[in-house]
Amino acid sequence: MNVAPHTTTSSRPTKLRHLLVAPGLLALAVALLADTSARSEPAPTPGPDAYTPSLYEMPANAVETRWFTFENPKGLKGQAGQTRFGRKGAPATGVAPGKSLVLADIEGSGTIRRIWATLYNRDPAALRGLKIEMYWDGAKIPAVQAPFGDFFCHSLGHMVTFENACFSSSEGRSFNCVVPMPFRKSARIVLVNESSANNGIYYEVDATCGDQHSENALYFHSYWRRENMTTLRRDMTILPHVEGRGRFLGCNVGVRLHPSCLNFWWGEGEVKVYLDGDQESPTLCGTGTEDYIGDGYGQGYFFNRFSGNQYVSPTKNAYGFYRLHVPDPVWFHKDARVTIQVMGGPSYKAMLDALDKDPSLKFMKAGDGTQYYTREELAAEPKRAEVMERIDDYCATAYWYMDKPENGLPPLAPASERMKDLP
Repeated sequence: MNVAPHTTTSSRPTKLRHLLVAPGLLALAVALLADTSARSEPAPTPGPDAYTPSLYEMPANAVETRWFTFENPKGLKGQAGQTRFGRKGAPATGVAPGKSLVLADIEGSGTIRRIWATLYNRDPAALRGLKIEMYWDGAKIPAVQAPFGDFFCHSLGHMVTFENACFSSSEGRSFNCVVPMPFRKSARIVLVNESSANNGIYYEVDATCGDQHSENALYFHSYWRRENMTTLRRDMTILPHVEGRGRFLGCNVGVRLHPSCLNFWWGEGEVKVYLDGDQESPTLCGTGTEDYIGDGYGQGYFFNRFSGNQYVSPTKNAYGFYRLHVPDPVWFHKDARVTIQVMGGPSYKAMLDALDKDPSLKFMKAGDGTQYYTREELAAEPKRAEVMERIDDYCATAYWYMDKPENGLPPLAPASERMKDLP
């Protein structure tokens, strides 16, 4: 459409079999899938119990457990829980506008295993106004930079109950991440309040220290971006072009529908993955938006381990959905880029109804970008449906692993851009 009023707009298979039969160990299984290199002993021979010994066997080297909290941000031995004579004196802290809080500051090798948090204020402006950054091995530029809510898979500034293989919120009040994040020299996690309101946080960053990582261990990265609105016939970028060796782990995508086109199906866009030198055409291409998340013929509210649509606005004008490539790894050896088409599949009558409300709309046909639907052809076959180009408000948080601690991407968009026009 010009829809617009013109601008706005080895052993892995064995482990996976156990994932299916032992969902209670899901977080552990995901950690092992992505982090076998953290063990110093050789990987066990594949078999029915290939991963379970790690539940009860000590690591060969002196790996230690640390919880990083406001009282003990460096995870020092014997230094936790001391405030007010050790009687829950500082479980949380405020974060004023413009201020930063170091959630964890770790020296030496290790692996972030789990991050949990909850906020004093969890409204949309807070979830988008706060940002989270993560730095590995003394890097000057963060490997992770995203709005706090979006990073934890809460789309479009709204919290809901959900659980998947990497993120969860048991009652829509918390933020949980169990993606393993290895580092060799240091790790630093920072919360920045870029909103105009005071906030505060309870949190816990759980890590193992002293892990011996192999040369093939990859650094975790995450990046958020938004196009409000998208450009007609130009695919929305989920993961901008990055160079290196790594694995695209997945994404969390949010869509706010164009105000003039709320009455028909919006999600016909295909996800494209450009790998290792791909230019005009990708190596990987899906078949549609709801297909990418394992659904079909539309998508409503649901959440599964590796894909879901965890947020649907009450008026169905906004959607948040995710896909995690845990059982189906997406490797790259030189570079990678991921996009999604912005396309819909309305009936001709739905397009006519939209034109009645806004005669300035023009609906572009899928193709070379030169053909548009006419009112006459729409009126001739009102029950017919076809694919057409759309303009909508898209945002995306990409998750991936890479062989270096910096990714070369620009700074996160300002808080005003992140918070604008939330549903």
